Amino acid sequence: MVALHKMSLDFCEDSFALIAIHCSLEDYTLAYTINKHLKCGFKRRKSDLIFSDTISLPVFEWKDGINDRYWTIINNSIASEENSTVTGLFKDEPSFTKQHLVPEYKNVDYFMKLEQEDLDSEDDILKSILAMPKIITAYTINIDTLKSKNNLIF
Repeated sequence: MVALHKMSLDFCEDSFALIAIHCSLEDYTLAYTINKHLKCGFKRRKSDLIFSDTISLPVFEWKDGINDRYWTIINNSIASEENSTVTGLFKDEPSFTKQHLVPEYKNVDYFMKLEQEDLDSEDDILKSILAMPKIITAYTINIDTLKSKNNLIF
């Protein structure tokens, strides 16, 4: 008789909160602004998040050892060069396609992922982000309804 082993994907469920940020800042400027206003220590990770040979996203991270938190900031979209043959007036110009980390929220510029045991301070963090200059808006996203939740596991 053969033993049958079943694995469930529920064992690797991490609890995290996700904040969507709309702004026109570059990623390093956003990380600097958040560091300045929230007294954080975001730094760019040495290795980018790689999706394919041509697509990689920079990740800014902060490991808060005092409060046992791990935070990341990542851009939602990346423009990748398309290798297609174009004829006509613009045949020498490269064409770009825009791809999104979370396609359900194409208008979101950045995501802030908060990994911690207690997610009670999420509202206070959101209020602080909304009070920053150059931030258009920010809001929390219910991660249970995301179809592309696996894209946020990095």
